[in-house]
Amino acid sequence: MAYLKVMKNAALALLITGGVLGCKSTTEEKEAEPVVQNGQNATQQKGLKDYYKDYFPVGVAVAPNTVEGESAELLLAHFNSMTPENVMKMGPIHPEKNRFHWEDADKIAAFAREHDLKMRGHALVWHQQAGDWIFEDENGKQVDREELLGRMKTHIDSVVSRYKGTIYAWDVVNEAISDNPDELLRKSAWLEIIGEDFIAKAFEYARAADPDAKLYYNDYNAIIPEKRDRIYKMLKSLVENDVPIDGVGIQGHWSIFGPSEEELRKALDMYSSLGLEVQITELDVSLYPWEKDQRELKPGESDEFTPELEQKQLEAYDMFFEVFRDYKDVLTGVTFWNLSDRYSWLDHYPVEGRKNYPLLFDEEFKPKNAYYEVINFEEE
Repeated sequence: MAYLKVMKNAALALLITGGVLGCKSTTEEKEAEPVVQNGQNATQQKGLKDYYKDYFPVGVAVAPNTVEGESAELLLAHFNSMTPENVMKMGPIHPEKNRFHWEDADKIAAFAREHDLKMRGHALVWHQQAGDWIFEDENGKQVDREELLGRMKTHIDSVVSRYKGTIYAWDVVNEAISDNPDELLRKSAWLEIIGEDFIAKAFEYARAADPDAKLYYNDYNAIIPEKRDRIYKMLKSLVENDVPIDGVGIQGHWSIFGPSEEELRKALDMYSSLGLEVQITELDVSLYPWEKDQRELKPGESDEFTPELEQKQLEAYDMFFEVFRDYKDVLTGVTFWNLSDRYSWLDHYPVEGRKNYPLLFDEEFKPKNAYYEVINFEEE
């Protein structure tokens, strides 16, 4: 059936893009008629956000240069929410104990306010990109529990308060569950110095800094049954102990190899059963099997985006969004992790220099066949 839809997609593509091979348009954007340039010279009447307006906000991860030029036009045409990919992580925004770097985050926040976009914050407490200074004193020795709690609170107070009223939801704690099935929490400096309650403390500090913001726990492989069950156990404990948590973010770093529809539905059922909101926070669909550890490109390893791979990706996106629509009363947002195949973090991880094509827009910012599969549901 997916192949038949592709044929319908071709006709729909002509109506939506109005001749994608034309020259750049210089038409100004209009609220009801967003323009996508870079090879598309016709007005596109509807974008992803419009097709899903009765379901959930559709977001995208951005860098400071994403909110400029033609990438900003594509963003405004299709998305009504965005997440700073890196600039609000502790290392980039708080590089030294007494110094913050606000410029990049401020630029993105100003764009969100100017265009009335929803904005998520990512990520307040994480074992990576934290900045070594936060765990060490002036002599390079590890700080104690109280000192680290104080530094955590100062960081959360400063960042959350600055964007209060602009950021509606925060990934407060990111990736705290271990990859080792025999452990619950990841071994990190946060856990080692503070103890297991570092998670609860982070949520308490975030709630105090902005009582109106939605507070999320965010993690990857949250659909895989074994890790899903441990994430659920941790979340259940937080809820039962009245920790101020509102939702769980499922990092949708998936692939044409999985997860299965059954696994996805089961995870959504389990997390929502705790009374938590659920968001898909980092969606992309890789062409390659999942790997945790970085490695070099192997001799003869191809990164060609073949028609066969394109079809498998289309079918994966079709299934994922069918499930998302079924869970519209549970999901409060779906966010893609990067704008188009022109750049994806998966071009560098886990294999540096291996091109991936994981998103709905190609390297020229044109909608791929998978895009039309995702929006075709109104005709089904």
